[in-house]
Amino acid sequence: MTVTSAGLLLYRRGPGSEVEVWIAHMGGPFWARKDARAWSIPKGEYLPDEDPLAAAQREFAEEMGHPAPAAGYIPLGTFRQPSGKIITVFTAESDFAPARIVSNTFPLEWPKGSGIVRSYPEIDAAQWTPVTQARIKLVGGQLPILDALIQHLAGPGT
Repeated sequence: MTVTSAGLLLYRRGPGSEVEVWIAHMGGPFWARKDARAWSIPKGEYLPDEDPLAAAQREFAEEMGHPAPAAGYIPLGTFRQPSGKIITVFTAESDFAPARIVSNTFPLEWPKGSGIVRSYPEIDAAQWTPVTQARIKLVGGQLPILDALIQHLAGPGT
C-alpha cells in the first residue's frame, strides 16, 4: 500500500524580492549533525478518507507547535518520493514568525541495539530559507516541490 503524506510549503518575499520558504530540520540523532539534505517541508502521513489539506495543517501544527497560519492555500501538486511515498503539497504566502518551535516527539532506540529508548523531537529547528539555499538543505526528493513553487509564482504558461 502506498504511503501518503500531506504538507505545507509557506513562502514569502525576502530582501530584494528573493523568495524564501519555511523549512524544518529533521530531529533525532541521525540528522543531528547534518545540514545538507537534512531539511523537509512540514508534512506527515494521512489516511485515505482524510482531507489532505486538513492533514497538512494538522501535521504543520504538530511539528511547529503552532497552528498553520490562516492563508489562502492552493494545491501545489502531488510528488512521488524515492521511497515511493506520495506527498500532496499545498502552498500559501505567509509571514509565519513563531517565537519558538515546539515539535511533537517520537521514541527511538539509540544507539541501535543499546536497549536505550529516548524521545526525540520530530523537528528540531525551522526557518525561512532563500530558495537557492533550500535546494541544498532539502532532502533530494523534495526538490521538485521547490520547482513547482517557482513555476507557480512565475504564473501560467511558464
